[in-house]
Amino acid sequence: MTATRIDGKAFAARLRTEIGAHVGSLKADHGITPGLAVVLVGEDPASQVYVRSKGKQTVEVGMKSFEHKLPADTSEEALLTLVGQLNADPAVNGILVQLPLPGHIDSDLVINAIDPAKDVDGFHISNVGLLGTGQKAMVPCTPLGCLMMLRDHHGSLSGLNAVVVGRSNIVGKPMAQLLLNDSCTVTIAHSRTRDIEDVTRRADIVVAAVGRPEMVTGDWIKPGATVIDVGINRIDDGLKEDETPKTRLVGDCHFDSCAEVAGAITPVPGGVGPMTIACLLANTLTATTRANGLPEPVGLTP
Repeated sequence: MTATRIDGKAFAARLRTEIGAHVGSLKADHGITPGLAVVLVGEDPASQVYVRSKGKQTVEVGMKSFEHKLPADTSEEALLTLVGQLNADPAVNGILVQLPLPGHIDSDLVINAIDPAKDVDGFHISNVGLLGTGQKAMVPCTPLGCLMMLRDHHGSLSGLNAVVVGRSNIVGKPMAQLLLNDSCTVTIAHSRTRDIEDVTRRADIVVAAVGRPEMVTGDWIKPGATVIDVGINRIDDGLKEDETPKTRLVGDCHFDSCAEVAGAITPVPGGVGPMTIACLLANTLTATTRANGLPEPVGLTP
């Protein structure tokens, strides 16, 4: 068996086109332009690249992009003051504070200072509670992207057995809740799970979000299962011709061995990653329609 490759890059491109069309209608029909504010504290290289990509794609779909880059020694009080200003700004419909924050800042305090209606990352405790009780919430972007790809591939997920490998607040727990809300039978596996290979092998859907390179191998996978690989890990890959280290990106799944058994699988890179920013834009659009009492675009929320 050779698994179908689920192309997250192409899916995200289609999603951005759809979002752009909705934004154009908002502008033409209501004079409303969605605005996304991204706050970056410090100079983490990976975060800087991510923030630039977010800003670029925000503008490409016709939204306003507000970037706030603060020095690493910014005080917690100053950051909270900025969040308060963005909460009060009617031009800003979505707020994202890029994580991780410097160690002297309480991330939970900052995230929970964001207006839940503008919390397009879906991390505010109110949105976590709403999602957990099946109510209308802002949903974390990466799990939302995974759910969209699963629905696109399977249609209905009702009755399928799903295993989420990983229990983080950012991916594992909200992913499990979304699958449960779609009537899957859900197991969360983690570092303390006994016989984790056997647990995972029973799943029709495996979502790997544990942060360990190529941990999930083909012998963990039920024949024909769908594998969603959330992991992005950079590993050593020998030396270049000039003897400098060479690296490559891999997921939490060993792609080749899993692809021999699975029915469908997301690659790394080009799978879940592109969906995360696309879903950030989707959440910003959703937040804008809710703030203005307008119908929400179909298919952009659970």
